[in-house]
Amino acid sequence: MPERSLVIKVTAGKDDPERCNQAFTVAAAAVASGVPVSLWLTGESAWFGLPGRAEDFSLPHAAPLADLLAGVLAAGSVTVCTQCAARRNIEADALISGIRIAGAATFVAEIMTEGAQALVYLPALRASRSGRVRPGRPAARRAASAPGLPARD
Repeated sequence: MPERSLVIKVTAGKDDPERCNQAFTVAAAAVASGVPVSLWLTGESAWFGLPGRAEDFSLPHAAPLADLLAGVLAAGSVTVCTQCAARRNIEADALISGIRIAGAATFVAEIMTEGAQALVYLPALRASRSGRVRPGRPAARRAASAPGLPARD
């Protein structure tokens, strides 16, 4: 039986601190439990790939983001999305040592690996310009499962 792994994609940053911290907390807890983890920083969370940015993040009653990130880097992998980095003018040589930049093809390859479980942490829904909130799916959802298991919405 293949080893299970966890691929976590976080799109929220300082714009949605609880959701952002939840993703980092789950990633760090999984790494501490011996689970292979790949943490993807996309959208506003891409900024946390730069030195000092995680230290500037704070959320009451939560572990410091910099400590969570260090824990993931020590035994897992951290990736900044290629397009997200480009939109923010983030260069690979500016990233914290050990963090890479990679794109959608790499993400898909990781989540399609046998035994991989993907979690996606999205920012909360916001009202449209008309003031209506579009119905959506839960912000953290199962994006992929091990082959042979149905994906859940």
